[in-house]
Amino acid sequence: MGESRAVPVPVDRPIWSRFFTVAPLVIVGTTEGEGYDLAAKHMAMPLGWDNYFCFVCSPEHATQGNAERSGSFTVSFPRPDGIVAASLSASPRQDDNTKPGLAGIRTFPASAVDGVLVEDSYLWLECELERIVEGFGRNTLIVGRVVAAAADRDALRSADGDDADVIFNRPLLAYLSPGRFASVSESFSFPYHVNTRI
Repeated sequence: MGESRAVPVPVDRPIWSRFFTVAPLVIVGTTEGEGYDLAAKHMAMPLGWDNYFCFVCSPEHATQGNAERSGSFTVSFPRPDGIVAASLSASPRQDDNTKPGLAGIRTFPASAVDGVLVEDSYLWLECELERIVEGFGRNTLIVGRVVAAAADRDALRSADGDDADVIFNRPLLAYLSPGRFASVSESFSFPYHVNTRI
């Protein structure tokens, strides 16, 4: 047997900064006072096969409090050329609790919930808050039920089209945690075994 390449990673503290992982990068929108807040999130995904979406948050973040108060949130999936909007939405709050960087993000109103969506995106979700699950250290899981969705026409799959062409022509933004991003334009069919899916 050849030399093992597996190196133990101590788990007495968080392990996630020791290597890269691939995740989507989304911008979660919530109502905040008379306006709206936008926050970049990478620990975010569909929850199951039905129309549920979730993201990791914290009671310390305005996003969670806003979602609890309003009962809803929006999700925008930025295009790779929309990375600036994601960066601006991740900017820290000032002493007066404002995020001036949000003024540089182009948005449009949501249709089914009170909120806004980010223009430089390829997929938009509008969610009603389903539940908040606590107990993940200092973090929580925010779960929403998708009540409206829209996609860029060029990002939609079609029965007579090639999926590889869809991704090539409308690349996806991936977050390479911690602190990097990539534009995904090359893809391959997954080698599924007969009658299986992952």
